[in-house]
Amino acid sequence: MKKLLKVLALIVVLLFVAFFALKKADIPLETLKAKYTNEPSKFMEIDSLQVHYRIEGEGKPIVLIHGTGASLQTWNGWTDSLKKNYKVIRLDMPGFGLTGPRSDKDYSIKTYCTFLHTFLQKIGVDSFDIAGNSLGGEIAWNYAATFPAQVNHLILIDPAGFYNKEKQSPFSVFALAKHKWLANIMSQLDTKILVKKTLEDVYYDDSKITPEQIALYHDMSLRAGNRAAFSDRVQQIGKETKTDINTITAKTLLIWGKEDKLLDISLANNFKKIPNLEYIIYDNCGHSPQEEIPAKSVHDAIEFLQH
Repeated sequence: MKKLLKVLALIVVLLFVAFFALKKADIPLETLKAKYTNEPSKFMEIDSLQVHYRIEGEGKPIVLIHGTGASLQTWNGWTDSLKKNYKVIRLDMPGFGLTGPRSDKDYSIKTYCTFLHTFLQKIGVDSFDIAGNSLGGEIAWNYAATFPAQVNHLILIDPAGFYNKEKQSPFSVFALAKHKWLANIMSQLDTKILVKKTLEDVYYDDSKITPEQIALYHDMSLRAGNRAAFSDRVQQIGKETKTDINTITAKTLLIWGKEDKLLDISLANNFKKIPNLEYIIYDNCGHSPQEEIPAKSVHDAIEFLQH
């Protein structure tokens, strides 16, 4: 018995030491701004948040919405092409990027849609195309269903909103963050290992993951409040009443990476209920085609937008 107690005590001590060894302080916001803002970067106050956004190019507006744990930089590969003929609007959504967490911890899709509508009204845009990846896709299709008069074309890239527990890894960062006690610990730890592992889950071809991307995702996760916000958002998944996807009237393009490990391609069937739908499946591509195969995916998106 004494031997068992000594072993348990040793384990507790080791866990205690490991926690403090892995504990990581936030990166000051001003440090992140200096590194990750540029000339087009602007900030606007909405819901007591300083919202980071960029507007680039001239022409018909297109709004780009990133996914969970990402930031507006996920659209860099698309923006370079789109801004030649479109006004490209992208922003760091609440809980992520430089915008940071909501004080009320409300990351429901309804609140995201209301927030997005307020943002677009403030910049004077009331008719536009919209594209979203993952969580951004879920926000985009819910927005299109809620505000149909505003959306002309809708592009959904591996969108969230429907889930299959049997196809999800119990060891992904999303599964781990579902456990509140574990999420509270994770919100204080260095995220570098988790960031790298998650990017490897997002990409089919890991050779395309660059050190710069790892640094970006790692740095943004360490913005004050973002680690806790990630967990707060994940814990709200699946707790809302679903919007009727059949009510979407916008012309819609559904894009899916066939090797998506986070949202299995079988989930694409749920979106085939959208009345005016086209879809593209990419072989040898994962969860974020806009990052993994930007040239091909933006080419297909532009073709869709032009008709």
